[in-house]
Amino acid sequence: MMTLFKTLHSFHTNRNLIWQMTKREVVGRYRGSALGLLWSFFNPILMLVIYTFVFSVVFKSRWGTGEQSKFEFALILFAGMIVFNLFAECINRAPTLIVGNVNYVKKVVFPLEILPLVYMGAALFHGIVSLSVLVIFNLFASASLPWTMVFAPVVMLPLLLMTLGVSWFLASFGVFVRDVAQSIGVLTTILMFLTPIFYPVSAIPEKFRIFIYMNPLTFVVEQMRAILIWGKLPSWSGWGLSMMFALLVAWVGLVWFQKTRKGFADVL
Repeated sequence: MMTLFKTLHSFHTNRNLIWQMTKREVVGRYRGSALGLLWSFFNPILMLVIYTFVFSVVFKSRWGTGEQSKFEFALILFAGMIVFNLFAECINRAPTLIVGNVNYVKKVVFPLEILPLVYMGAALFHGIVSLSVLVIFNLFASASLPWTMVFAPVVMLPLLLMTLGVSWFLASFGVFVRDVAQSIGVLTTILMFLTPIFYPVSAIPEKFRIFIYMNPLTFVVEQMRAILIWGKLPSWSGWGLSMMFALLVAWVGLVWFQKTRKGFADVL
């Protein structure tokens, strides 16, 4: 429990540092480009246009049964990709967070535990921009927006906590086992196809659906679609279970990180 209190106190004490590093990470990604931060808005627009053309025009895909506009499949797919991209961006970078910032390790007073939070903040910025694009296109496609979209931050909270916990664990583990950085990209690619992003869960044979539901991303993806596109309320019982799992993952990841950080300097 003391580990948690110390970490929360560190977040509060270093909130300005977290903000400045997050802003630097976001702006630095587009430094030197003519359009700068506008690329963060154009990229999701381009992807959504491509999704719409490929899946609605070329493949004429439909999500389940019933009447759908040609934009709906692209919006459904895009909602799932927003969730997965946020998770994958953090997880793919986590194994090199400490290895790539050796100068911070050598500074005794630097709060290393904030590094995963900084990179999550940058990923969250791009996620919010993509979410804004989805909302705009949804308004264009249906001429109205479901009021249930206000629950988006609540639905995303378990994902953020779980991602932070996994990032803490991988950031530490990547110091001692360098192969983690090479393998994590493959694992996230596999996870993408085991998450119902390109297909509904109902398309999976019933005997295999349990494995899809065991994927913690499945609940968040399904609930984000429900509140953003179909105007349904979140499943609060499912959210409670997802939240408990996320808190457990965050706690385990944090404890592991704090227990092993003393060996970072020796290895690096």
